[in-house]
Amino acid sequence: MIVAKYKAWLGLGGNIGDPVSSMGLALRALHRRSDTRILAVSNVYKTPPWGKTDQAWFHNACAEVETSLAPEALLATCLDIEKRMKRQRLERWGPRIIDIDVLAYEGMDKFESPTLTLPHPRMTERAFVMVPLADIAPELVVSGKPVAEWCELCDKSGIEKARNDAGWWRQAGE
Repeated sequence: MIVAKYKAWLGLGGNIGDPVSSMGLALRALHRRSDTRILAVSNVYKTPPWGKTDQAWFHNACAEVETSLAPEALLATCLDIEKRMKRQRLERWGPRIIDIDVLAYEGMDKFESPTLTLPHPRMTERAFVMVPLADIAPELVVSGKPVAEWCELCDKSGIEKARNDAGWWRQAGE
């Protein structure tokens, strides 16, 4: 039986503990699965908080994955990884150890269900998504424009590259 594979793009972030280590742990957990593998990972960016601004700065990155999971199943897998990493959802846009969002999914210009909206709502307005996503998918078309174009339109104030070693998400020896 041939299983269809699709590309999907994820946004990751956090501002509690060691967010870079947490994002790496989450990416390795996805990569170890038989139904999902990591194709590309962006640089890590230190970004000011968005929405709720009285908290520590975030570290953000994006990843391109190949998966046989349907969009909602991929989201459920990401939420399960967050739960296993002890993510607590206490307030909207509040501090978090890890956050994994499904941003876009190949072949789905628009998708809406009770649990998932694609493309991710307001992603094109958020430099903390567009800057790392432009590292790995500048030509990806989201809501009618390439990511690189959306990135140019975002307010990138305060965003700094925190890491630019391509394999930051892998542990030594993996």
